[in-house]
Amino acid sequence: MPIEESETARVGAAETHTHYHLHLERERGSGEADKGRPKDKAGNDDGDQGKDGKDGEGGDGADKKQPRNKKPLIILLAVVIVGAVIALIVWFAKRNQVTTDDAYTDGNAIVMSPKVSGYVTELHIDDNTFVRKGQLLLRIETADYAASQSQARAQLASARAQLQAARVSYDIARVQFPAQLESARAQQRSAEAGYRQARLSHQRQHSVDPRATTRETIDAADSQEVAGASNVANARAQLAVAELAPDQIRQAAAQVHEREAGVAQAEAQLQQADLNVGYTEIRAPSDGFVTKRNVQLGSYLAAGVTMFLIVSPDVWITANFKESQLGRMRPGDPVDIEIDAYSGMKLAGHVQSIQQGSGSRFSAFPTENATGNFVKVVQRVPVKIVIDRGLDPRAPLPLGLSVSPVVHFP
Repeated sequence: MPIEESETARVGAAETHTHYHLHLERERGSGEADKGRPKDKAGNDDGDQGKDGKDGEGGDGADKKQPRNKKPLIILLAVVIVGAVIALIVWFAKRNQVTTDDAYTDGNAIVMSPKVSGYVTELHIDDNTFVRKGQLLLRIETADYAASQSQARAQLASARAQLQAARVSYDIARVQFPAQLESARAQQRSAEAGYRQARLSHQRQHSVDPRATTRETIDAADSQEVAGASNVANARAQLAVAELAPDQIRQAAAQVHEREAGVAQAEAQLQQADLNVGYTEIRAPSDGFVTKRNVQLGSYLAAGVTMFLIVSPDVWITANFKESQLGRMRPGDPVDIEIDAYSGMKLAGHVQSIQQGSGSRFSAFPTENATGNFVKVVQRVPVKIVIDRGLDPRAPLPLGLSVSPVVHFP
């Protein structure tokens, strides 16, 4: 029985746990068998001697109790402890900061479009050219607009001459029409006096004895009375016309105002012509880089069509943080920035502002949360981060580069 158990232990020596249990069972069996066996004078068990004789040298190594290997358990425990320490250190170091990979460089992109149409006669830019504010970028043909400018100047000169004539007429009217009124009144008084004298003469000629006068004298008196009456009527008509002097003066003043409006209109047309001539020169509104140029020398440009973009050198970061990351974020919080395009570049900035609305709220098709199939989704809110220092003039930051901002909370 002990020999069979030893052979089983040698076969399963590769499995430590199984061998250990088999060895324990063998020891328990041997102890029970030893109770009925005789012992020699030295107190040794006869069965043991026989066992030793049969087993020989081969049974000594298998019967020895092998200790359990605790090295893997110690290594596993050490790895767990080191991992827990590292996790604790990482949590402690990052407990007051948040980051996101949904961030990119942003800036002002000025759309350059002509205000007048025409052919490009001069082109002073190329792709990705850096331009200064006020620099001449291109020129559109000015012949047509120069002709319109000359015509507007001529119209302005004519309008000013007409205004001057209207003012002179007004000054004359202010004197002429009141004088004509007084003259008409005087003529009326003279006609009335002559009519009264002719009527008295007529009455005298018809009141005397016909033998004391002649028929010719009577007829002359009648004619004078009729002429006097006609003169009175004529004087009254002229007075009625002359009494319109205030209206005629106002009419002359209105002519002056009309001519003044004509001058203002001509000046506006000349100003527009001057602007059109100036619009033929396209100048840079600010410093920046020419981007997406689609204009060539000799190209025909239509008003309002995009020629190119000017990207200003002022660049900031637009980071879309999760709404769960905004609880402690405030304007002014320091930010560490890493640019994916430039390995090793470290920038420093601060949170300038937080947009008052999530990105999906201002999208072309905002979500309708009132519908019955609403599913809660973590929203992202754009945060503007201004770069304070660390920029390298030799390493420009194009718009749209991926960045990794880390916002530190106080």
